[in-house]
Parts: sequence; structure tokens; C-alpha cells
Amino acid sequence: MELPQDGLLLVLKEDCETCRMIAPLAAELEQRGLLKATHSQDNPAFPSGMAVIDDSGLETSFGLDIETVPTLIRCEGGAETGRVIGWHRGEWQNLTGVNDLGVDLPAERPGCGSLSVSPGMAEELQVSFGETGLNAREVDVDFPNDPIEQMFDRGWTDGLPVVPPSPTRVLRMLQGTSLAPDHVLGPIPPSGEICTVEKAAINAVMAGCRPEYFPVVLAALDAAMDPDFAWQGLMSTTMGAGVCVVVNGPVARRIGMNNQHGALGHGNRANATIARALQLLVINLGGALPGGTDRSTHGHPGKFGMAFAEDESDDAWQPLAQSRGIAPGKSAVTVFGFCGTSINNTETLRDADDLTLSLAMCLNSLYHPQHAGGGIAGMLVLSGEYWRIYREAGWDRDRIEQALLEHTQRAAAAVETGETSPGKGDNLVPKFGPGDLVLARTGSNAGLFSTIIHGWGSGPRGSQPVTREIVP
Repeated sequence: MELPQDGLLLVLKEDCETCRMIAPLAAELEQRGLLKATHSQDNPAFPSGMAVIDDSGLETSFGLDIETVPTLIRCEGGAETGRVIGWHRGEWQNLTGVNDLGVDLPAERPGCGSLSVSPGMAEELQVSFGETGLNAREVDVDFPNDPIEQMFDRGWTDGLPVVPPSPTRVLRMLQGTSLAPDHVLGPIPPSGEICTVEKAAINAVMAGCRPEYFPVVLAALDAAMDPDFAWQGLMSTTMGAGVCVVVNGPVARRIGMNNQHGALGHGNRANATIARALQLLVINLGGALPGGTDRSTHGHPGKFGMAFAEDESDDAWQPLAQSRGIAPGKSAVTVFGFCGTSINNTETLRDADDLTLSLAMCLNSLYHPQHAGGGIAGMLVLSGEYWRIYREAGWDRDRIEQALLEHTQRAAAAVETGETSPGKGDNLVPKFGPGDLVLARTGSNAGLFSTIIHGWGSGPRGSQPVTREIVP
């Protein structure tokens, strides 16, 4: 923007007590020939009787990086050489060279927030007047066309409405990370299209994420792109696999994730949108469309994405991320490839050993009672009441896991007939291979339930859970 060659420039607004207080001084400086330009953010007739430039569009305020009004700027040779923010008599006198300026006013008064830094305004102004750093192609949707319907027509959704990713919304999403928009994250399956931070932000906007969720999305995306997770296979298998994201640490509380009633279901924005952002990425960048490279026979509701926070309210329970090597107090995500869920209910059991036997029978039925010997994965999600039974018996995560692994071993003959009860003796066949059974704890304290999240194929030729620490 063009500054006065020599002289003073003032930015103010009428809706500011300090600006109204110094308005007579502005008129005095203009009369002296010192004040060359006065820009008003909210009323071009304020201050009255002066030559005021209308800055209601805030272009000048944005260009001068005004955070507080009034701001008085001294220009020399067309360049800024000094500024005063708010009212401070001595500083105004020094900047203007008028030694008796404002002697009848208080010595100082704080200014007011500039309209250019109102919530959400910075990104709007950056799009209108600045450099956004965005490289994605823009698509104009003219009235009366509906942008949401246009996105359906272009195949940019998962079957549900998505939020139009305007440049302003994308810039707001990018405030959630310190990474540059053009930072390369990696290839998105199944097409292998390269994903940048900007493209991830676009799809996070479309999913309905808030900017504070974005670090979680990026950590989950990094985990999903790990070769051990086998995202390519998950997106193209006939088994209809999706991505489950388990969140641990302070970030879960900070962004308001649900780990109580209905934690695996609807009703919480963070839970509903974080994993959805990953699914939209594999649709919009990876090209994973049903009947195309997504070969799901049936699919399942979890294909929209499932994310939940683990309940870490009891120090006796070791959170999933810590059990996988993340330091206490750190935030992390664990991605788990899954093909649906099943709920299990045992109302009558109040003993840890009996409960373990019951859960083992449910786990032995995973996929099919005649399947054993590893090669499949499962996540057992314990409710608050089930954890209470274990805690009161003195059991911790490790003991529960080892007992379940022991009780999901059966004799070969029992596997052949589909017997689900735990086997006894030697030469037993395990249901799960090493690392294939994952334990998590979430949900309310009302109800004797557990949920089994059915994994996909496991081991070196399948999908393995991957954990990543969340960084800003």
C-alpha cells in the first residue's frame, strides 16, 4: 500500500473510547499539516470535520499490520519510521514533534483491538489482500448453484455432505500446525498421489474438523502412511477395511474428545471428523471409490472413519500409547485397520477370572470360531464396569492381556469343530499372533459391555497397529 511521502498516518475506529478521546488531537494535527491520512475502520465520518479515508474493508489496517487502535505512524520518504500504539502523551509528543500535544488528557490510555484482528478476520483479509501460500486449484461456484451439491456432483464426498473448503477455511485449518502448506507428507493409497499439508488441510476442512484437531489428523495420517499399516491393502481389500484412530494424552481433553457415553458412536465433533479426514483423503487423492479401487464386498459404517479417546482417568490403567512406547504425559495416536465391530454383554459376571473366560470365548469367535493360528487382529475395548472388576481384583493391562492370550488358545480339534471355550493341556493353537490383540479402555461406567473391533489381516503380510506422537 502507498504511505504518505512525509507526515503522519492515523488508524482508528469510532467504537473505541481511546480513539474518541484523541479525536480532537487528530483534528489539531491535521490542521497543523502534520497528519496526512486518517483511516477509520468503522465510520468514514469519524472523526467529524476531517478528511477521513474509509477503511471499513480493512485493507489499510491489514497492510500496516494494525493490531490496536489508535495507531499513529510517522512516514519519511514514503516509508514508516515509527509508530505509537494506543495513547501515551510522551510518545505522541516525541513522534509528532509537538511538545504540548494532549497536555489536558490523561498521561496514557490503552487502545482497543483492531477490527482486522477480530476472530476469523485475519484469514479473510489474507485471502483478500495478502499472499496465502496456497497452491490448490480454486473452483468457483456461482449462484444459484449450491457448493455442497456441486461437491456431491464432482465425487468429492464420502456420501455425506462436506464443508466447502474455501481458502479462508483452509488458512484457518493451517493455523493448527507449524508445517508449511507445501510440506510433503507422502503418498496416499491406492493411487499414490502425493499429499501436502495443504491438501490434508483441505480434506480436514471438508470432514468438519476444527483447526485444533489438525495436529491429530496429521499424526494419524503419518501413522497410516507407515508401510507396516498397509493402508494400500486396507483400502482395496474385499473385506471392507477402514481406519480406527485411538487418541491418548492431553490433546484428547484439550479438543474435547469423547471417552464416555457413546465414545464409539455419534455426537462428538472431534470423534466424528478426525478419522473421516483420512477417509476423504483416500477418496479425493487416492481415488478409493467403491467398485473402483475400493473393492469392499459389503463395507461397514466404520468406513466413514472411527476415532475415540481412551479413558485415562484411572492411573492404574496404562494408556494404549504408553504401552506402545510413548512417554507419559505425551499425546499420541494409534491407527488400527478394522472391518467392523461387535458388542459383547455379560451381565452376571463379577469375577476377573470368569470375566476373562467369557471375553476369551467372544474373541475366539472373531471372524470365525474355526479360525486360529494368528494372521488376524482384534482390539478389545473395555467399558468402565469391566475395568472396575479387573481393577478391584488387582489386575492391570499386562495381566489382562496375558490372561486373554492364554485363554484364547485351543486344541486343534476344538478349533476344527468351532469350540470357543479355552483349551487345556499342551499343543494348543493360539487365536492371535504376537501383537495382534490390542486392549483399549473407553466408554461410560454404566453397563457390563465390551466391544471387539475386528481387525484386518495381521503380521508382515497384513496391517499392524502404528503409533505416532502428536506434535504441533
